[in-house]
Amino acid sequence: MSSQQASQNKHDRADDAIHDKKIRSFVLRQGRMTAAQQRGIDDYLPRYGLTLDEGRIDPAQVFGREAPLVVEVGFGMGNSLLEQLQAMPDHDFVGIEVHLPGVGKLLCEAGDLDLDNLRVYRDDAVEILNQCFPDNSIDLFQLFFPDPWPKKKHHKRRIVQPPFVETVRKKLKIGGRFHLATDWEAYAEHMRDVMNAAPGYANTASEGDFVPRPETRPLTKFEQRGEKLGHGVWDLIYRRTE
Repeated sequence: MSSQQASQNKHDRADDAIHDKKIRSFVLRQGRMTAAQQRGIDDYLPRYGLTLDEGRIDPAQVFGREAPLVVEVGFGMGNSLLEQLQAMPDHDFVGIEVHLPGVGKLLCEAGDLDLDNLRVYRDDAVEILNQCFPDNSIDLFQLFFPDPWPKKKHHKRRIVQPPFVETVRKKLKIGGRFHLATDWEAYAEHMRDVMNAAPGYANTASEGDFVPRPETRPLTKFEQRGEKLGHGVWDLIYRRTE
């Protein structure tokens, strides 16, 4: 066996090992922390952080008020979520992100602005949804630009799959919305097909399947660059009906 074949086999075994117990939609990458990001963790995680070990939460108790609840999975570096926090102070937000630099950056910026309407989990979104959120508790669930896993052999890692969609449905209030966005057309079609087949949802689009970007989703610098290059972005919004 050549060294190249041995290396490939090792990679395949490692890839298979990831999926032995559970297929995950993310891969943890160790990123270097800036001083500001580390300060966000050190200074503000005690204020904003929630953990899986704490179990089921009562959002009104967590935030100290009754307000519409928005949950976002995979907020990345937190730029658009921070914009929403400031633009929608009458809403409470829970962000879920596994990558520490992004968590640190968001915490640093939100803390320095003394924002009260944010809480953050750093763990597997599926486990958090199942164990920490009561059924019928979320007004708006956001999934913006998740990893499209473009290779066919990796499609099983895509987070938008029937079991995940059903979990989200149970956590949404009746009439609550599930907002998805992607800049990969093939993944947009996959999202649409999964959502259209899922029971208990209705597409809110007035024509076709996709909707114009609503004002509640900030336009990112990445999108602005993409638009100049002719790249598309696809938004889907579904409402829970039952």
